[in-house]
Amino acid sequence: MSDVKKVVLAYSGGLDTSVILKWLQDTYRCEVITFTADLGQGEELEPARKKALQFGIKPEHI
Repeated sequence: MSDVKKVVLAYSGGLDTSVILKWLQDTYRCEVITFTADLGQGEELEPARKKALQFGIKPEHI
């Protein structure tokens, strides 16, 4: 899988997905886009967006 160029990660902003995000960046040196779905959790979305930005990631919110 060394030819991976871009990965979309379903991202909650929690510990597990944050570790995976960093691992993807370090291991594959590919572009990572985080996807966070708005399922009515409201106040949890902004912290996830901010955390993705801290990793230098382009967050997508639907």
